[in-house]
Amino acid sequence: MVTSFFDQFMSPWFLGVPLMALALTLPWMLFPAPSSRWLNNRLITLQGWFINRFTQQLLLPLGQGGHKWALMLTSLMIFLITLNLLGLLPYSYTPTTQLSLNMGFAVPLWLATVIIGMRNQPTISMGHLLPEGTPLPLIPVLIIIETISLFIRPIALGVRLTANLTAGHLLIQLISTAVFVLLPMMPTVAILTAAVLFLLTLLEVAVAMIQAYVFVLLLSLYLQENV
Repeated sequence: MVTSFFDQFMSPWFLGVPLMALALTLPWMLFPAPSSRWLNNRLITLQGWFINRFTQQLLLPLGQGGHKWALMLTSLMIFLITLNLLGLLPYSYTPTTQLSLNMGFAVPLWLATVIIGMRNQPTISMGHLLPEGTPLPLIPVLIIIETISLFIRPIALGVRLTANLTAGHLLIQLISTAVFVLLPMMPTVAILTAAVLFLLTLLEVAVAMIQAYVFVLLLSLYLQENV
């Protein structure tokens, strides 16, 4: 029983074909395509309003050079939200519970921000490794600490997203299992547990959106330091 709780995080296969590619492709097929009409339907209007508001909030602290990343960061945000929400459906799979996938998102984008900073403003980027006014004996130690913290950033991005989604899915499965076990023995307790499960599911919907937003927001803050 203990190992079966973690079976939901295994990459599914069908007829020898991994379904990870299908899980990553499906969200793009669900987005409504913009039409050439003057008046759009409610879904496209709501989607456009959400994208515009998010882009404004995302680009607010960034300079003019960071606005080139608007399309990439907004697309990543919508993609992660869709993956996280689809993973809450029954008999579905959440690719973002895989640390390898999240690190595949985090490492290249973080490395791109570092390379941009080293290319455009190398003095300022290297200056982040040594705070101004540091005593001379502490300079080597602080450089080592700041370098380690710099390389920990992509790991923190990937682990944060993976851990939050994995913990939420495990809690939902544990509480739902408790509901089925308690239902024939203690129906009243089972109903109360089911209410807790419903509230937890609503919380997981919020966590799925918040974690995607935090992932992209931290990337934009890393970008802000280097443009």
